[in-house]
Amino acid sequence: MGIDAHKETMGFQTEVKQLLNLMINSLYSNKEIFLRELVSNAADAADKLRFEALSDDKLYEDDATLQINVDFDADARTVTVSDNGIGMTRQEVIENIGTIARSGTKAFFGKLTGDEAKDSQLIGQFGVGFYSAFIVADKVTLKTRRAGESADLGVIWESAGEGEFTIETIELPKRGTEITLHLREGEDEFLNGWRLRNIISKYSDHINLPIVMRKEPVPDEEGKVDDSVIEFETVNKATALWTLSKNDISDEQYNEFYKQVAHDFEDPLTWSHNKVEGNIEYTSLLYIPSRAPFDLWDRDRMHGIKLYVKRVFIMEDSEQLMPRYLRFIRGVIDTNDLPLNVSREILQSSKTIDTIRAASVKKVLSELTKMAENSPEQYSKFWQEFGQVIKEGPGEDFANKETLAKLIRFASTESGNAEQTVSLADYVSRMQEKQDKIYYITAESFAAAKNSPHLEVFRKKGIEVLLLTDRVDEWLVNSLTDFDGKHLQSVAKGDLDLGELEDEDEKKAHEAVEKDFEGLVERVKTTLGDKVKEVRITHRLTDSPACLVADHYDMSGNLERMLKAAGQQVQTSKPILELNPEHPMVVKLNDENSEDKFADWTSILFDQALLAEGGQLDDPASFVKKLNAMLLQQA
Repeated sequence: MGIDAHKETMGFQTEVKQLLNLMINSLYSNKEIFLRELVSNAADAADKLRFEALSDDKLYEDDATLQINVDFDADARTVTVSDNGIGMTRQEVIENIGTIARSGTKAFFGKLTGDEAKDSQLIGQFGVGFYSAFIVADKVTLKTRRAGESADLGVIWESAGEGEFTIETIELPKRGTEITLHLREGEDEFLNGWRLRNIISKYSDHINLPIVMRKEPVPDEEGKVDDSVIEFETVNKATALWTLSKNDISDEQYNEFYKQVAHDFEDPLTWSHNKVEGNIEYTSLLYIPSRAPFDLWDRDRMHGIKLYVKRVFIMEDSEQLMPRYLRFIRGVIDTNDLPLNVSREILQSSKTIDTIRAASVKKVLSELTKMAENSPEQYSKFWQEFGQVIKEGPGEDFANKETLAKLIRFASTESGNAEQTVSLADYVSRMQEKQDKIYYITAESFAAAKNSPHLEVFRKKGIEVLLLTDRVDEWLVNSLTDFDGKHLQSVAKGDLDLGELEDEDEKKAHEAVEKDFEGLVERVKTTLGDKVKEVRITHRLTDSPACLVADHYDMSGNLERMLKAAGQQVQTSKPILELNPEHPMVVKLNDENSEDKFADWTSILFDQALLAEGGQLDDPASFVKKLNAMLLQQA
């Protein structure tokens, strides 16, 4: 034996301790899922062996028949799940079981509430895997040896799930993994062959390799059982679900298969099962989850789609099979048109994969379009979970931009609440007769958008404005600039041009007012100096004295603040100050002869406008001092 043969006691990673404690307490009402998780892991181990053996068939060690065994011992009160898959080395056991080495773990634990019902749903999204064994067991023993390693490099791992584990190198003749659960008091229901068969049938029927159990002995005519004869039987269909005809698969089977591949507790929202024949042949079974996974915003985590070639599992990697904005899709794609030894590098330049990906994306978007048209309540549920991710789409998927534009939903001044239910088609259908633009505003919150002074003239004229308050919206409007021949126009950028929504008399009146206030505009610009790019009279305000707007090609104030908050270096662009000539404060400013008072009033107007659009003052104390002085003068 090597230097690692000694027995070690090691501590779990802190997150593992938390997860074990949560599962034991939160998932007790759904404890039977431990068997689904362990069987699923065993199937993954067999898939990995199949794949590695493509380039090294010695890994099979003269036994290429892969299967999973489930057994129980009523006297010892144990349940055992074993496989002859890839197995693990000592270091792999430590890395895979002692720690949770997945991105987003910290964010996951940050979302836990202490409410057992809510936390159990979140744990379901995280995926419990091996640790689910501790829901029913007070001690778990794992024996494993990696395929291709010598028999003296087997490993035994054991833990009571209370903060530490022991690990030791042992002699193990056969490759694979055996997990023995020493059941807690009160868990005797799992020491029953019929109960275990029922769970396997419910959750794991379509694992695509045999799940084998001992046959239940049948008593003879005298009621005696012959214990000397032990027979085994396959208790699942052992047929990959996606290879069956849709007519032969029930909704319940589709739902359970989803829970197996996605490690989710809830049923999916919908799915698409397709067999494509022609120049390229493949089968896809793609699911849209009903709830966002905990790591949805980790754009680098691209698992979710399992790629099979000729029913042999190759890899789980969504990046080549789905764009990032559809990273929540789960399922399988199986094709005969790729080599079995395909690598990620080959996938990147594969025309076959490009074709499959393009068709799969269109299929998902087609399902979403049908849902939006035929089941608006279901689509609303989808949008609440995944809407912000779909908004990434137009910027990265030019080919499907038009379809995505129809799927996107917004809040608006018409809907009156923060729910994003308004489509661009809805907006266009309500546009005024002479309106040629789709108007929107971006802000940090719904309240800030709804109450923005930039909306005042639009309210006066009854023009609907979309209220964009998701962080991703700033990027969305940079890529989605038109819809149905109508340009999307920010109400807070550029000079306000309502086109034919203003009649000639209004335009002439505006020009006359601008001429009357030319002197004030120059005085204000001189006073503010390099704080502003320009000062001008506006007709977009009805109640507020002033507002700030970005120049047409400049970054919006909201985007600038977001980037700065994220720690990015931003080249600040100067805003344009617009004054409302009908507001009493602006009229008073125009009549002010004292240069000191004029400067203070001008400074207050600018700072108020900055605050109204969500900005921060460079010198808030000075603003308060000047405002208080003005208030005392008026008292």
